[in-house]
This record gives sequence, structure tokens and C-alpha cells, in this order.
Amino acid sequence: MRADVPHDSRQGQKSGNLLEIMQDTDERQEKMRQVAEDSSRAGLQRGNQALYDAVYGCYVEEYFHELLTFERMRSERSGRPFLVMALDFTRIRDLQKRHVSVIATVHALMVLTRTTDIKGWDRDGDILGVIFTEMNSLETDTLQEKLSRNLVKSLPKEQLELIRISFYRFPDDGKPVAPGGPAHFTFYPEYPRKERAKKTALKIKRVMDIVGSIAGIVIFSPFFILIPICIKLTSRGPVLFRQERVGQYEGRFMFLKFRSMYVNNNDNVHKEFVNNLIAKKTPDEAGNNGGRKVFKITNDKRITPVGMILRKTSLDELPQFFNVLKGEMSLIGPRPPIPYELEKYDSWHRRRVLEIKPGITGLWQVMGRSSTTFDEMVRLDLQYASTWSLLLDIKILLKTPWAIVSAKGAY
Repeated sequence: MRADVPHDSRQGQKSGNLLEIMQDTDERQEKMRQVAEDSSRAGLQRGNQALYDAVYGCYVEEYFHELLTFERMRSERSGRPFLVMALDFTRIRDLQKRHVSVIATVHALMVLTRTTDIKGWDRDGDILGVIFTEMNSLETDTLQEKLSRNLVKSLPKEQLELIRISFYRFPDDGKPVAPGGPAHFTFYPEYPRKERAKKTALKIKRVMDIVGSIAGIVIFSPFFILIPICIKLTSRGPVLFRQERVGQYEGRFMFLKFRSMYVNNNDNVHKEFVNNLIAKKTPDEAGNNGGRKVFKITNDKRITPVGMILRKTSLDELPQFFNVLKGEMSLIGPRPPIPYELEKYDSWHRRRVLEIKPGITGLWQVMGRSSTTFDEMVRLDLQYASTWSLLLDIKILLKTPWAIVSAKGAY
């Protein structure tokens, strides 16, 4: 990807990038050949060639996704928003009519877009995408109105009504995307591709999770009997603590722990702490911590005496083996956040709940836990996701027992 080339000067390089990608992708070549034959029979051969011509500024899918990823990363760093407009042609079943509609749309976009905007296939032959760089969502109505006004001159009304137009803004003011929502991979097209590339390794990881969680339940079975008894004898309330957490791709699941707090507690204390932690405000520096900065609530009066021991030894985490068995978590991965934590995330923070499945232990747990800042924790999670391998999982698993015994960063 030549992300360092300014958009205005890309035109001379588009053709080379397009030809390289098309030559390397047999499936796309076959699809283009079939569309070309259909268009030729309808006397639209010239238009079909224009559809894939770089002169029109319409990138092929892989390269468009690379540019979209680059724009997202730039926005994460600068905080400047941008828009993506998606034009879905899949409801136009007739390939010739769809081809005419795409050509008319491309011409309309030439008038509507700026030289800094990027046009390309979000899904080859089906969905056309436009990246409006550094643009506010308030301008979406104006854009859609102008596009419709230009298209109505070129397309019949019944055909125009079949084109679905959607707008997505990044960043989206920190509001989490609804699980399974249409914007899930709009700004993260590289994630499905990464999963496909590591399909076999991920299957092996899943087998390791199943075997490891079953082994954990068997090995720690005496604690599954002893801990509930201790909890019941020392405080009123249920043995298990259930809480909604955010998993991979921002899906929700019910997170399990042994209860370590008194019941009917107000979670405002934790909400305030999380807000301050993410906002990088001063952490607790109580004298009994030896002057060390601790990025976690200490001396919490809501925790029971038994709960204090459970947290110190991480035994309260044992029920999460059942989350792993259900496929909601993995043995290794980022810790799953609470929904109200996600609402306070910066745009780049949210990648920690997108790239990989959450886990019981991970780099953060074996690198100091509560002695690291929130940003440092996120960077460790992103480092794990980008360098993930089965060997790395094994290394983290081997380091976890010492992290628990040493209780470094545990409160």
C-alpha cells in the first residue's frame, strides 16, 4: 500500500496498483470477464471498461480497503472525523441494469466528490464506497440530496429506488456499535481478512481453549466446592457474580466470577474510577502501596474478607472457564470491558475488543496488571493481537502461574 502518496498525485499510480491486484486475483478476473461479456452483448462494452478504469477514480476492493484502513488510523491519531458512503446495488438483480446504474453513479460522484475523496469497491460489483476525508456527519443530508438529484437525471425512478445509500461516521463520539450492526466492519475491513488468513491457527486455539478449560475445571474442582462454602458462610448473597461484558466485535455476554463483594453495592464508585483512569487522572497513591502508583481501586470497603483473598490469588476468576467452554472467551486475550467502560473509550482503544476474543489471562496480566496505566494496558492488548501466535499463547500460559503467585499488581 502506498499510503504516503497524496491523493491528488495517485492517478498515475492507480493503474499500476489495479493491474497488480487484478492479475493476482483469479476470481476477480473471472467475474470481470463475465460482466464484460454480458455488457458486450448489450452494446455496453465501452462502459464496462470504464467501470474498471482508473480514470474514473474507482479502486478495486483490496486497495480501497487498504486506503480505508489508513484513513481510520489517521483519524484515530488526529481525532478528525471522516465519512464513508456506501451505495449498495445488490437489489438490482439484472447485471446489465446494475452495470448501467453503477456507471451513472460513478459519473454523479465525479461531480459530487472532492479531489481528496476516495472512491472504490467496498465489495466488488455489489457495493461502491466513497471515503469523504475530514467531513462531519451533519453534511450527510446535503450529500444524499445532491447525489439523488444527479442520479435522477440518468436513471429511471424504479431503478434508483433499488440503490441503498448508507453513511457511516468515524469516530462515532465513543458510542458503541450495536452487536452485529451493519457498521461492524465498515471501518475495520482488515479483521475478517486476518481471520481467514489464520483460520487453521484459530481452530487450534479453540481446541486448546476447550481442552484447557476442561482441565482447569478438573484440576481446580476442590476450589469449586470450597470457595462457595466460604462465600456463603461469610456474607449473604449468591455465590456467583454475573455481569454483562463486551466481547469480540463488541458482542455482549454474561461474565462469571465468584462473588467477592457484598451484595447491593452501588457501581458509581467503579464508574467514577474508570472515567478517571481512562481520562488519565491521578491514580491512587496511598501510603500503604509504598508510594507506587496503583491503577485500581484499593482498600475497597465493598469487598468481603473472603473476596479479598480471592482477588489477591485470582481464584475469583475460576468460573470463567465456563465462559471459555461456551466460546465467549479464550484462555488468552484482553480482559472484557463493562459496557459503560466502552462508552468512554477513545476510538483507538476500541480495537482491543475487535481484533481478538477476550481471555482469562493475557499480556497485561503477566506484565504487572494494576501497576500499568490504562493506555499501557490497551497497547499491550493491541500488541498481543497484532503478534498473536500459538507459541505466544503458550508463553503467556507458562508465565501466568508466577504472576498469580507473586500477586504483582493484584488488589
